[in-house]
Amino acid sequence: MEWVMFVILYLIFAVIFNQSYKVATKSLTKPGALTILLEVIGSLSILLLIPFFEIKFPTDPKVYLFLGLSIIFYTVNDRLNTTVRSGIEASTFSIIHQLATVFMIFAGILFFKDPFVLNKFIGALLIVFSNILIFYKKGTGKPNKYIVLGVIANIFFTVALFLDVNISDNFNLPIYTALTLGVPAILIFIFERIKISDIKEEFKNGNKKAMLITSLSWSLSIVSQLRAYQLGNVSVVAPLCSLSVILNVVMGYFLLKERENLPKKVIAAILIILGIILIRI
Repeated sequence: MEWVMFVILYLIFAVIFNQSYKVATKSLTKPGALTILLEVIGSLSILLLIPFFEIKFPTDPKVYLFLGLSIIFYTVNDRLNTTVRSGIEASTFSIIHQLATVFMIFAGILFFKDPFVLNKFIGALLIVFSNILIFYKKGTGKPNKYIVLGVIANIFFTVALFLDVNISDNFNLPIYTALTLGVPAILIFIFERIKISDIKEEFKNGNKKAMLITSLSWSLSIVSQLRAYQLGNVSVVAPLCSLSVILNVVMGYFLLKERENLPKKVIAAILIILGIILIRI
């Protein structure tokens, strides 16, 4: 039952990560610079855990190819999510992030010829409906740009997951996590033309405590979730990990005073958990 411990660790770190990330964005000046800071700190700190996991690397060159491609999509996802998090509540972000599960199902049916399974389809619809419940406001026809960016980010995240399936099993987990955080930081630095001075300024003016907590909890949540999936049954681990949604709603209420539309958020979180259970049956 070692996997249970890693699920519990994931839930703790995932909630801390989501709440502290929102705090870190409150003093945001350049989203790209903040993203780089968080990824670099997270990638370097997680390397301390290398001795606690098996040292191994893949021998198949295709694994490195798929890892490289997935990292490109993770980079876009990470960068967009910093902007999205700055514009919506932490509890709301945790709900919209579950759309990736829906995209995974439909992509599997459309591109990989996965069989149509009714309970999975109903589960996906529940997740979609939960997001509509949160974001729909009567009388507003113009979409919120942060919601649009959040959906786009989840599409990139879904593609990265498809490319990344089972890749982590071939690596030492802390090294794998460091690669998926550190390399995107380098790519953002290069392609967004972020200056060293921008990063220094972001760190100087930002909430240093929130940035450190976000970075550490980010890398630890990745390792915990991956290890839980390696040791446990996916059909059991996935619904349990989805409990982070309702936990984020609760903690957002108490820590960040996110009290707008609370009943709708609770209903949406419950629908998401039910949806993921149906998907994993």
